[in-house]
Amino acid sequence: MSKQSYLLLIIFFSFSINYAQTKVGGILNDDTGQTVPFANVVFANSSEGATTNESGEFYLQSDGNYDTLVISFVGYKTKKIPLKASVNLNMEITLEQEASSLDEVVIYRGKTSKKNNPAIDILKKVWANRRSNGVNAFKQYSYKEYEKLEFDINTVDSTLIESRIFNGMEFIFDYTDTNRVTGKTYLPMFINESVNQVYGDNDLNEEKEVLLGNKNSGFNQNRNLIDFVKDIYDDYDIYKNYIKFFDKSFVSPVSTTGIDTYNYVLSDSAYIDNKWCYNIVYYPRRENELTFKGDFWVNDTTWAVKNINLETTKDVNINWIKQVYIEQDFEVLSDSVFLITKDFFMADFGINKKKTSQGIYAKRTLLYDEYKFNNEKPASFYSQPVYNPQSQAYNRSDEFWSENRLEELNKDEKGIYVMLDSLTKTKAFNRLYDIATIAQSGYVEFDGWDYGPVYSTFGFNDVEGVRTRFGGRTYFGQNDPWRIEAYGAYGFKDNKFKYGISGKVLLDPKSRLILTGGNRRDVEQLGTSLTNSTDVLGRSLASSSLLNVGDNDKLSSINLSVFAIELEPLKNFKVRVGANYRVLKPASPEFSLDYYVDEERTIIDSEINQTEISTVFTWTPGRKVSGYGVERSVVNDEDFPTLFLNYSLGIKDVFKSDFEYKKLQFFYNQPLLIGGIGRSNVSLEAGKTFGAVPLGLLSVVPGNQTYFALYNTFPTLDFYEFVTDSYSAIHVEHNFNGRLFSRIPLLRELNLRELIGFRAVYGDISDESRMIDASGLSLVAPNSKPFYEYSVGIGNILKVMRFDVHFRGNYFDNPDARSMAFTIDFGFHF
Repeated sequence: MSKQSYLLLIIFFSFSINYAQTKVGGILNDDTGQTVPFANVVFANSSEGATTNESGEFYLQSDGNYDTLVISFVGYKTKKIPLKASVNLNMEITLEQEASSLDEVVIYRGKTSKKNNPAIDILKKVWANRRSNGVNAFKQYSYKEYEKLEFDINTVDSTLIESRIFNGMEFIFDYTDTNRVTGKTYLPMFINESVNQVYGDNDLNEEKEVLLGNKNSGFNQNRNLIDFVKDIYDDYDIYKNYIKFFDKSFVSPVSTTGIDTYNYVLSDSAYIDNKWCYNIVYYPRRENELTFKGDFWVNDTTWAVKNINLETTKDVNINWIKQVYIEQDFEVLSDSVFLITKDFFMADFGINKKKTSQGIYAKRTLLYDEYKFNNEKPASFYSQPVYNPQSQAYNRSDEFWSENRLEELNKDEKGIYVMLDSLTKTKAFNRLYDIATIAQSGYVEFDGWDYGPVYSTFGFNDVEGVRTRFGGRTYFGQNDPWRIEAYGAYGFKDNKFKYGISGKVLLDPKSRLILTGGNRRDVEQLGTSLTNSTDVLGRSLASSSLLNVGDNDKLSSINLSVFAIELEPLKNFKVRVGANYRVLKPASPEFSLDYYVDEERTIIDSEINQTEISTVFTWTPGRKVSGYGVERSVVNDEDFPTLFLNYSLGIKDVFKSDFEYKKLQFFYNQPLLIGGIGRSNVSLEAGKTFGAVPLGLLSVVPGNQTYFALYNTFPTLDFYEFVTDSYSAIHVEHNFNGRLFSRIPLLRELNLRELIGFRAVYGDISDESRMIDASGLSLVAPNSKPFYEYSVGIGNILKVMRFDVHFRGNYFDNPDARSMAFTIDFGFHF
């Protein structure tokens, strides 16, 4: 379940009350009529304030009662505005230039100089001292962390309130109020609180987080959603070159790379908590890049950041996000080290970026306390357990939360629990929840079982014609210790019934000892991947694609039975030992899997019976999962490498098995986030079969005769164009995330993304395997030189579509060789 899918689920039914006493908002101009960006706006006699954005707009709210607003900026007279009411919105304020400062101060509006700029001089001192700040200044550290996550509907207006979708839930609108950052009216829908004890060792480069308590409203049983919400925000460090969230890398304004990305202005200086600090305003040098705007305060002795605000610009190239706002506060320890005490993150999700459109606020507040240092623990302390349900942490008492919250919930946050408890009991809400669940998961929920996936109900291929499929699975909860899945399908052209059934049971949660077994009889397009899978119910899109290039009649009938045992002795390291029995034969008269049975090559058989035993090792370092049942959901599905090693042994004469062979396969996949130039993915595959085997057991180089993107295939190859029994392949793809198009004025507003790719494969077939082949196909292997392709593409078309053009690099002499291919892909991506 992807993060983007969860967001679509949340938008279906997303619902803090905030009894703020003072609210102000408006626009700031100077006496020439120009707007004044990045000016300071604060309530008088308080530390509560904000800065105007690049258009001179501001919004500020507080739980306190204030009667005066103070506005200041270098080069202008400070202005005090009396507040006549508790709510003062749509204000228009004019600042006067300060005559005495006109000859001394330059007000930067465009690009600032990198030379003789006092702001950059200060920034260089920040760089020189960054390693001696925070927990990095100590060998070991520990602290308590309180985290609060909230989701709210924003831009609540009469149209939304009167919408049919909320019939029966009208009472929720009694809980609306105004966001302190954007000034939009919002309505709460979810809150999650957690308390963690964090331990770290800088010498070992290890960190461990122990969950002490977790509490949430609305989704107590949905661990997937809770873990997704927590994973939205990757840990980030403002001192590093890039701040990563939503699969994107934003240039940090405090980093060494910031000098080429941002303009800096020394705006002010003042005492903050008895420490003299400088205020630096920053804003991007170019449009449409992954950058921020805002300001930060720097201490003049430790050169550490005391406070920082980061806000994405309105033209940033990131889907479904109107704005991201980050605020961090630091405190001084022993007059030398600054430690983070508060981290606030808010993302404004929306279908589009119009100011008046409705969307979702996702807010995270992190508070830190009880810092302790240089308390060394053994390296074994930081090892990660395989089984760690921590069920007691989700059932803490009210007394626990009173003692462990680092700040009390305000009235609006307490109200979320009350409102959502009532909401989840309404029929209207549960109807919406059911619809959203079907759209996201593809399953229709019933009591104890699910029907689906609904997206597989219809298909088509040259052998079966129109195909219908009906299936389901047992489902009592996310942490079910066993699960059974089954389906039945019927082809209206071949008039044959197909089916599949599989089951798995978790015998030992601590070692993740699982038994699996099943049987499938179906029509399948073999050779769509080099690395074999023994998924009983798996089926490639190539087997039932509605649109194909040329004839797709090289399908096989497969009868596959599988039994396996697997365990996870170390976190994210899985061992699987299995046995499978396959019966393969052609599914159409135009296709042959024939092979010679005797050495004289006089007797031919068209059916393959094969028994195989395999041992598979899979390592996925850094993978995060949700749940502890027989099936777990991956939370960070695109953020970790995968290493796969398989050793298979074909056994002859067991259950009438035909062939004896050994097969070794290796697969490695590595996603790479490369700073400010985008995201890459590299995968390597290699394998070899020892022994003579027929076409049905060879390693087919995966072609793609559909118009849809299929993972790790070669789109300009037809099915069975290259066949091998030893191979090595590489697939490289890079997404520039719009970095190039953002420099082109006519393309900039479309937020398109540039993609390039390269694929190559080298392989051969042994003479022994060639000798027993009687299929009539021309068995060609890319053995004289590696076959390669390259591609260019445009992504983010209408935010959901990707189009690629693929070019064949060589082997143009192959029969019916295609020099070019086109593929499309659909999906929700940030």
